[in-house]
Amino acid sequence: MLINVNINHYFSEVVITKISFSTLGCPNWSWEDMLSTAKDIGFDGIEIRGIENEMYAPRIKQFSAEDIELTKKKVAKIGLEIPCLSSACFLFDKANIEKQLQEGIDYIELAAKLETPYVRVLGDAQAKPGEVDTDFVIENLKKLAERANKRGVKLLIETNGVFANSKVMKTLIETVNSNSVGVLWDVHHPIRFFNESVEYTFENLKDYIYFLHVKDSLVIDGIIKYKLMGYGDIPIKTIIRLLKENDYKGYISIEWLKRWYIDLEEPEIVFSHFAGYMKGLI
Repeated sequence: MLINVNINHYFSEVVITKISFSTLGCPNWSWEDMLSTAKDIGFDGIEIRGIENEMYAPRIKQFSAEDIELTKKKVAKIGLEIPCLSSACFLFDKANIEKQLQEGIDYIELAAKLETPYVRVLGDAQAKPGEVDTDFVIENLKKLAERANKRGVKLLIETNGVFANSKVMKTLIETVNSNSVGVLWDVHHPIRFFNESVEYTFENLKDYIYFLHVKDSLVIDGIIKYKLMGYGDIPIKTIIRLLKENDYKGYISIEWLKRWYIDLEEPEIVFSHFAGYMKGLI
């Protein structure tokens, strides 16, 4: 790889210390590919959103009862972490809510076994806002928060759909009022779907943000086109400045949507570029 493997040295000199990639961006890679690439490029962690053909993390072979301890040892040995399990637990889904809550529980239990601090859950299914019963989401988030609290795990609800409106998200978080619930700030959605400035979003949510998803894009003829970091108009530099000024020490994870959009650039290009770009900002 062309990226300096000592990138972590540069990150240690500033407040933002850790970068990861979501496995959503490398659907054709094996677990071994992910580990070796993360180590070689200088990532600190890998965010789990499926491995190969298995999207449900509790069913991934490397996390099975037989293999999980070996997996943990291997990850730790090469200096990596698994900072977040991103579930598809839909807390708004009235027709299937028992199934959704069970998924949340399964992910909480797996996170506890992996010593992973965060589980991502969703209050809305689509990136674009839909119609959601917010009270119903709050009710279910409270239920899962009780389980998460017992297992030492924090649930992060993503700024997605109606909850990309940072005022709506802030109200939800303050209503739930649990130390086991926080925000996963997907920086893309509030900008694209609510025309929020990053300063406005951050001011509303800064006390609750524990993890970031970043991706860059342009809007061309009304259609979002995903771009390599720095080639779009998402104000990444402003986001980094805000995080540094407010002593953020969590992860920034590149969420490259390769699993859903196969025509996007290949992950080895995107991940290397992302690591280099972040180093360049510092």
